Amino acid sequence: MSNTKCIEKKPIAQPKLAMDKNIEGKQIGIMGGTFNPVHLAHLVAAEQAMTKLRLDEVWFIPDNIPPHKDAPLTSAKDRATMLDLATRDNPRFRVKLLELFRGGISYTVDTVRYLKKNAPQNNYYLIMGSDQVNSFQTWKEPGELAKMVTLVGIRRPGYPQEPQYPMIWVDAPDIRLSSTAIRRSVATGTSIRYLVPEAVREYIEEKGLYRD
Repeated sequence: MSNTKCIEKKPIAQPKLAMDKNIEGKQIGIMGGTFNPVHLAHLVAAEQAMTKLRLDEVWFIPDNIPPHKDAPLTSAKDRATMLDLATRDNPRFRVKLLELFRGGISYTVDTVRYLKKNAPQNNYYLIMGSDQVNSFQTWKEPGELAKMVTLVGIRRPGYPQEPQYPMIWVDAPDIRLSSTAIRRSVATGTSIRYLVPEAVREYIEEKGLYRD
């Protein structure tokens, strides 16, 4: 993706991860994406994976520049703020701005390498929607990534489920939502109430996001 005008030049600084290898490890779910905007299907998938796999936390990691999408992004600041608003009521949901802070194109394998180096005591579970599972082979170094994390797929009816790497499947309510559809709804004046957290809806309205 070449359109970088919407990317904040100075994203919110991300604190360094704990380096103490004596700290007891946690089971950490990772959810990546543009979150442009975050919506209820993201949150439901994260909650289902967390409870069914007994994860300690789920970390939401927004892309800086996604390698597989061409749609212009809302600013890093706005996307990070919406994630914070969406997750603040769940103490086990965390927003990590590693990729915004790093800049450039966001590759999951690079992020996981950073996590494994700086917080090696944790076990990481990469949570993916069915569409991501189907495109996983096209990601940067998928084989290496599959060795570093446990792959978790959110099962969705209508999507072929033939992953080329070992995968744990999690059943979740079939909520047919996409950020693209939400942006389109806002642009056409259609209500998005109950499709995104209310605080996110209010933020989108207040900032005039997605109207063009």
